[in-house]
Parts: sequence; structure tokens; C-alpha cells
Amino acid sequence: MAPLYLIKTSLSQLAIKLFNNGKGIIPSNRKGVFLTLFFAIFTTVTGVGIVVPLLPVYANELGATGIYVGMIFGSFSISRIFLLPVFGRLSDQKGRKPFIVAGLTAYTLISFAFIFSKNIETLIILRFIQGAGSAMIMPVVQAYVGEITPEGSEGYSMGLFNLSMFLSLSLGPLMGGTIKDIWSLDAAFICMGVLSCIGLLLCIFFLPPVFEENTKTSKTKIVPWSNLLKDKGIISLFVFRYAYTACIGVIWCFLPIFADTEFGLSGSLIGVLVMLGVFVSGFLSLPMGYVADRANKDLMIIFGGTLSTIGMLLPFFASSFYDLVIAVSIFGIGGGISMPAIMAYAVIKGDAKKAMGSVISILTVAHSMGMLTGSIVAGLAMDYLNLRLSFPCGTIIMILGTFIFWILTDKRSYIKK
Repeated sequence: MAPLYLIKTSLSQLAIKLFNNGKGIIPSNRKGVFLTLFFAIFTTVTGVGIVVPLLPVYANELGATGIYVGMIFGSFSISRIFLLPVFGRLSDQKGRKPFIVAGLTAYTLISFAFIFSKNIETLIILRFIQGAGSAMIMPVVQAYVGEITPEGSEGYSMGLFNLSMFLSLSLGPLMGGTIKDIWSLDAAFICMGVLSCIGLLLCIFFLPPVFEENTKTSKTKIVPWSNLLKDKGIISLFVFRYAYTACIGVIWCFLPIFADTEFGLSGSLIGVLVMLGVFVSGFLSLPMGYVADRANKDLMIIFGGTLSTIGMLLPFFASSFYDLVIAVSIFGIGGGISMPAIMAYAVIKGDAKKAMGSVISILTVAHSMGMLTGSIVAGLAMDYLNLRLSFPCGTIIMILGTFIFWILTDKRSYIKK
């Protein structure tokens, strides 16, 4: 009983530390901003998560080949790739709120437009427009949070905020599968629109006007892109984020089809699979963010990347629903360890460069390129090889991303960063 008691005591002490650390993490005059952004993103991303596991199956029912399923997800990323740097930099100069509100407005309208989409081409176009809306939201919101974060608490603060995305992406797929099973796919689209509208209203009424934002970078000289893109640290973050998100693209696009065709799982169970990896990552984001502020971030990222590589390969050998559960859980643990350290690095770099929105947008471009590459490569593997081989494709990308990150780090001095 003694070892068990010690474990319980250690966990309770860690929980107390996390709570005490969190009480003062955001300055009192900015807590309202943080909470507004947290709940706005939570509601919006929950709505998107409702539809994510349903789109591949819906497209498959419409007769889409693997490459078209990939394009439904990839079109979202294509628009983001080109627009993220634009909106990230403009938000540094013009303020955050106008872009957040405009992006959430687009999300709301597109959500209801999905109800009228009855062919593959329309789905691709709507996802392209939705990606443009997303380009105005995610990097700008994360830059806003980074700006109000005290120095030395970047990992914890971003981990705390990322709970909104992880929890919503966990809840959304579970809700989506259930809504489809009980009602219909159109009901899922309606829920996405309503939740996006709630996020929009929160930001309209509770975010301060632009002149009260006190954006650190608004009055500073614009940092050239060449300055940012030559930074070895930013490149290493870009490569790892790209690789990890490419694997997410494979899982989101093709795990639902794989689970449906190979194992005949219901919409609810497919939602559980898509939700599980994100839920595990979200559960770990707060404690791992706390650790990232105190431990070596490079080692956390490399260890997390190794676990994600293993989790990505396991679906290839899966023979049951429970094998898939183990695979996505291991993948989620890897992300839960590595992503808080990645985001902490990004906030530190953004503050040092006086270009928070630009640096965050670079990482979000990596996210979009990863989703595009993962979905397209896996779609080609499905069409020309075998659906099961989609997952080893993701494994190769994850191995390369982790290795390149390791190459770009300073291995002579693994000290706290």
C-alpha cells in the first residue's frame, strides 16, 4: 500500500501546484480576454469537430475516391497556407479582434451552407472557404493569448488555452457520431453553425475594442519574413509541427473509412476513435505545459515524436476496434507531450522577434501543409496501393519530422530552454 499512497500523494501535490500556478498565470486585467477566447474557440471547434469524422464517410457514400476524400480536407488547408501569413501579419499591425470576428462570421455562414452540399465538388469549395475563415481565427487567437502571457509561463499558458481546442475536438466527434445515428448529417451541420455563432457572439460582445488590445507588436517595425524564415529554431518547430499534423490528416481522413469498411463500426464508435487521440493530447496539455516551463523542451519534443511515430504505425497491424484504440491513444500521448513544448517555443520566439502573429502563423501554415500532405498522400496510397498502407505513409513522415527536428537542435547543451 505504501507505493500506492506515495503515487496518490505525488499526483495530488502536482494537481495543487498546477492549480496554484494557474491562478496567477494571466494578469487580472486580461483574464476576461483569456476566458472569452477560451470559450469562443471551445464552442467553434466543437462545432467543427462534430462534422470532422462524418465528412470522409459522407464523401465515400457519394462515391468519392481516396484522392477526392483527401481534397475535401486538403482544400481547407490550401486556402489556409496562402492566407495565414497575410492575416497573422495584418493582425500584428491592425489588431486582433477584427480578424477573429470576420473569421467566425465566415465559419457560421459556411456551416449552414454545408446543408445544401450534395456533391463532392461543393464540399471541396465549402471547405476551401472555411479554411479562409480559419486563417483569420486560429493564429490570431493564439497570438493574442501569447501576448498576454507572462514570461516564463509560456508552456503552461498555451497548454491551458489549448485545452479549449483539445476538449472541443474530443467532444465534437463523439457528438457528431451520435447526432448522425439519432438524427441525420444535416442536423450535425446545423449544430456546427449554431456553435460557431455562439463563439462569434462571445467575441463581439466580450473582447475589448482594438485600441484597448495593447498589442506589443502594433507599434514596432515590421520584421522581414527573411529574418523569421532563416531562424533555425523556427524552422525546427515548423518541420515538427508539419510532420505531426500530416499524421493527424491521415487519421482524420482515413481512420473513419478504415474503421467503417474493415470493422463495420457505427458512427458513434468512429467518433470515439477520432476523439480519443485528441482527448488524450488535451488531457496532457496542461501538466505537460507546466513541465515544459521547467524541463528541456527539445527532449520533450523528440520523445513525444517517437511515441507518435509508434502510434501512427500500429493501425497497419490492427485486427480489432481495441487495437485502434491503443494506436490512437499512443499517438495522442506523443502529441500531448510534444505540442505544449512546441507552442511554448513559438511564444518565446514571437516575443523575442516582436512578431507574435507572424511566428504563430508560420506554425499554423505548417499545420495546414501537414493536413494537406497527409490527406493527399494517404488518399493516393488508398487508391493505388491499399487503405491499410495509408498509416505507414504517416509513420514515415513522422520519423523524418522528428529526425530533422533533432538535427536542428543544439545537442551539445540539452539545458532548460
